[in-house]
Amino acid sequence: MCATKAAASPSASSKLHKIIIVGGGAGGLELATTLGNKLGKKGLADITLIDKTRSHIWKPKLHEIAAGSMDIGIHEVDFLAQGHWHHFHYRIGEMTGLDREKQEVTVAAFFDEEGEQVTPQRRFHYDTLIMAVGSQTNDFGTPGVQEYAMRLESVQDARRFNRRLVNACIRAHAQRTPLQPDQLQVAIIGAGATGVELAAELHRTTREVVAYGLDRINPDRDIRLNLIEAAERVLPALPERLSKATEGLLRDLGVLVHNQAKVAEVLPHGVRLADDRVIPAELVVWAAGVKAPDFLKDIAQLETNRINQLLVKPTLQTTRDDNIFAMGDCAACPWPQASTGGKEVFVPPRAQAAHQQASHMFAQIKRRLAGKALKDYRYRDFGSLVSLGEFSTVGNMMGGLIGGSLMIEGTFARMMYLSLYKMHELALHGFPKVALETLARMITRRTEPHVKLH
Repeated sequence: MCATKAAASPSASSKLHKIIIVGGGAGGLELATTLGNKLGKKGLADITLIDKTRSHIWKPKLHEIAAGSMDIGIHEVDFLAQGHWHHFHYRIGEMTGLDREKQEVTVAAFFDEEGEQVTPQRRFHYDTLIMAVGSQTNDFGTPGVQEYAMRLESVQDARRFNRRLVNACIRAHAQRTPLQPDQLQVAIIGAGATGVELAAELHRTTREVVAYGLDRINPDRDIRLNLIEAAERVLPALPERLSKATEGLLRDLGVLVHNQAKVAEVLPHGVRLADDRVIPAELVVWAAGVKAPDFLKDIAQLETNRINQLLVKPTLQTTRDDNIFAMGDCAACPWPQASTGGKEVFVPPRAQAAHQQASHMFAQIKRRLAGKALKDYRYRDFGSLVSLGEFSTVGNMMGGLIGGSLMIEGTFARMMYLSLYKMHELALHGFPKVALETLARMITRRTEPHVKLH
């Protein structure tokens, strides 16, 4: 009896509706987890998540990893374990091709750190394909970025920056000669949410690193943080009063804010601006501009925009193939607004949008399996929050719902900011596990260094 059931299982599985999600970011992993819990567990669909990495970290947390203020080990979600616990398959590798006629995605061979092949190139069949590959920084072809600037697109990027930061402090402490003009100087290019939050975190963590015995460094005199923005103000995509409040807090912390400063070139030891000014910097971080991954551009003749996003209909289906959906930062989803003057506006690339679209996509998949008409996705703007570490949190709440904007800051704003991450954790793990892990973090936080030192 057991042998008969085991032999029949693959055949039964092959007849299930095959759902492939490419990208294990905030939206992709939430959707895979929900579909696995609701459909995979009951044998109503076969769900596969494809990602080129082994684990997930909520992307808005990368600046904390870079600054060394977050212990990655307790926030990292292992894809293989998550799939086992929540009834979906995880397959490692980077998507490189799409055959819409055969309904197959091509995944490149995966190699480990030593160059050993772990998996060969593979093809996976789908009935429904959901693209959730997120976004990456856009350097606009600026000279020197590829060679000399670091980015914060992955955990590996953030760890690399943190190691270089700590090493820079140790090197400066140990050397007998005076500091060079660029030593212990950091240039952050782009004053969006990532750049602003990184600057605030670095102000705190650099001082904590120095406090662990590097007494030959004077943080106020020797460490300089430069925040460079081409627009007229920091956080240019957010309301002006939020921008002004944030800039005031940054300046109070000693961060040097350079507005209307277009970067012409990244140098080996600094940044040259369009007006020929040079800002010395040992560490340069490029956090300006966003685009979808390059491999999406015109993939399988799907329609994309100038920043490689897949154009989708209000149902989140791509404009040229109803079997392919896109969500999150890689999707150009219409956002109807009365005050746009006829210009088409797309849903902004924010974590709250990915979270909402993951919930909507689950309902869409259920309707699709039941043969029902799909519903349009409508983005609900709950405002914006920017964390300045332990110093403050500022934001505007419910901006798109009440037609105005309620300015908030301080403890209440900080609680709202933390709640965004808790919502993500709840979608992945459920309340009991999140509650226990939160308590455990509060306890261990008191017995460990507040910054990563290795």
